[in-house]
Amino acid sequence: MKILLDTHILLWALSNDTRLSVKARKLIESEENEIFYSIISLWEVEIKHLLHPDVLTVSAEELAEYCGQSGFQKVMIREKHIYALEELKREEGAPPHKDPFDRLLICQASVENMLLITHDSLISGYDEPCVLVV
Repeated sequence: MKILLDTHILLWALSNDTRLSVKARKLIESEENEIFYSIISLWEVEIKHLLHPDVLTVSAEELAEYCGQSGFQKVMIREKHIYALEELKREEGAPPHKDPFDRLLICQASVENMLLITHDSLISGYDEPCVLVV
């Protein structure tokens, strides 16, 4: 299975953070799965690192290096990922979700036939079969 890691899950997996759920850890460590990270996560990390380097101490360049060392594969942003945003809809009554990075990650996972693993419960409000909230 192809698995795309949300930014938090990616950071937690690489740092062996205890917030990474057992379920997510098993999926990431399974040799049957191909693990991917998105250029979107690098973009998000760099923005947050530049704003708050004391909170997010890793830069995008460092993160990309760690991903490479871990054997994670990179997914670039393609036009069809952006076009898929038009079809992405929230369920009726779902709380607002304003994170543009997450929306693009959902579209990437959907278009590329991947499973997006996330910790963000607000993402489940899209009711996309490609999303697994752990």
